[in-house]
Amino acid sequence: MRRLLGILGVVLTIGACASPSLVPDEQAAAIRRRERSLAPHSAAIQETIRRSGRAGALAFFDLRDGRPVVLPGDTPADAWARAIAAGAGGATDPAAVPAVITFVQRADLSRAPDGVLSASLREQETLRARLAGLDAELRTLSDAIGAAKQEAQTSVEANRRETRKALDALAEDVATARKFMLQVAQLGYLNQEMNAENAGVLKKAAAASQESATSSAKLAESMRQLSDHLATQLKELGARLDAIQNRISNIK
Repeated sequence: MRRLLGILGVVLTIGACASPSLVPDEQAAAIRRRERSLAPHSAAIQETIRRSGRAGALAFFDLRDGRPVVLPGDTPADAWARAIAAGAGGATDPAAVPAVITFVQRADLSRAPDGVLSASLREQETLRARLAGLDAELRTLSDAIGAAKQEAQTSVEANRRETRKALDALAEDVATARKFMLQVAQLGYLNQEMNAENAGVLKKAAAASQESATSSAKLAESMRQLSDHLATQLKELGARLDAIQNRISNIK
């Protein structure tokens, strides 16, 4: 954006320069008279330019009181902008500035003075101010976009951490359920062995005594109920594992 401002300033400055061959004869004569009237002040003008360290200066007589005004700058537009920035509002007051201003080059540059339209300088300054405002708005918009992007990234990271935390919790639940399932399976295996052993004992006891047979029948019934209970637990465990698996699938 700064390069754009500089290029537009140069183009407008070139367009604002008015040589005697490009203006009416009456205006050209007025420019020559102005330059001749500035000639006695050339030493003071050059001293002002030298102290400023610039390439030249806008020089004219204040239309209100006739005093000479010198505005240093590297170009006519630069000198005009510096005068405004320095708060020299009176020096750029339309009532004080003639229609054509002379831009005097530094003595060592050996260039003839240029005539510059004051209206063009005002237009350039207005355009420069608008472009500067646009540049500021673009920077503000860029900063807002950057802040929104950072906020979005922060939100995504937070959601990612929460998801990872939920998955870790579910993995822990699955591991616990698996451990419990293995313990139940081991208990069921031991129960089957106990049932087989008890069945053999019960057969032998039935042959020995009717009373023992009755007791064995009761014990067998108890064992059957225990097996049914274990089967029910295994079924509930399977349902729980299915529910956990469904939760994991939904999160993914």
